[in-house]
Amino acid sequence: MRRYDAILFDLLTALIDSWSLWNRVAGSEMAGRAWRGEYLKLTYGCGAYRPYETLVEEAAVASGLSGSHAKALEEEWPSLEPWEEARPLLRKLTKAFRLGVVTNCSERLGRCAAMRMEVPFDVVVTSERAGFYKPRPEPYLLALRELALPAERVLFVCGSAFDLFGTSQVGMATLWHNRVGLRRPENAPAPLMESRALEPMVSEHLA
Repeated sequence: MRRYDAILFDLLTALIDSWSLWNRVAGSEMAGRAWRGEYLKLTYGCGAYRPYETLVEEAAVASGLSGSHAKALEEEWPSLEPWEEARPLLRKLTKAFRLGVVTNCSERLGRCAAMRMEVPFDVVVTSERAGFYKPRPEPYLLALRELALPAERVLFVCGSAFDLFGTSQVGMATLWHNRVGLRRPENAPAPLMESRALEPMVSEHLA
């Protein structure tokens, strides 16, 4: 019997190259990383849901940008591009597994980003719908309820290592697609595997 019945992904970093969009809107990689860093601080410290767009704007100002950058990011959102191997991988996986995403995002922008994958998901859980931001357990638990599966039958693929705190709480085995070479946060549980390449890592753990 295979180990998993479903695979959940972190949408905006494991499947989609959102880094490039933030950098482009900010004007440079350095400015984009600083903005994204402030956003992550706000998001992962937030817990209960506050509007995603508000956090993005607050983070822009905190990093030395302006509210207009947050508006520009929202306007450019439909141009988000998946990592090159993400769509082919999902097309292959959908033949044998149920698929879903759990993302720290508003419902509107989360659904828009999910559509960029061009693959129908069984479950799309946003923080707005769950009422809490990851790594609180509520978004992951909502996805498991909607899949009607226990945690041990679901593999999670994260793009941000902060997910490791949440998935470990609910008992999901987790792979880390560390595409941009980030450091694992202090005290974060270790993933099953960490790799800059998405497809080989996932395929290895489904064999």
